[in-house]
Amino acid sequence: MIKHIVLFKLKNPTAEECQKAVDVLLGMRGKVPQIITIEAGVDFLRSERSYDVALEVTVKDREALDAYQKDEYHCSVVKPHMHAVRSGSVAIDYEI
Repeated sequence: MIKHIVLFKLKNPTAEECQKAVDVLLGMRGKVPQIITIEAGVDFLRSERSYDVALEVTVKDREALDAYQKDEYHCSVVKPHMHAVRSGSVAIDYEI
């Protein structure tokens, strides 16, 4: 199993924009077949080192992760939205 985690800093991190990002990310549920589990949330501490939104996805293996990265819904809906609203992001992928 692979855990895929992405943290996003948004250009305009209002509560509304953060929640919209979470909604877009969670929109992959049921639409991206490689996803086994998905969680997303908004940071509540809002410290200097905090990121605004987190995404955590579990997929079966590296092949599934590659397919997830190329998935039609992920590429046509989620990535364009997140690229438009983010000022930066970091990611990690690891085996569990």
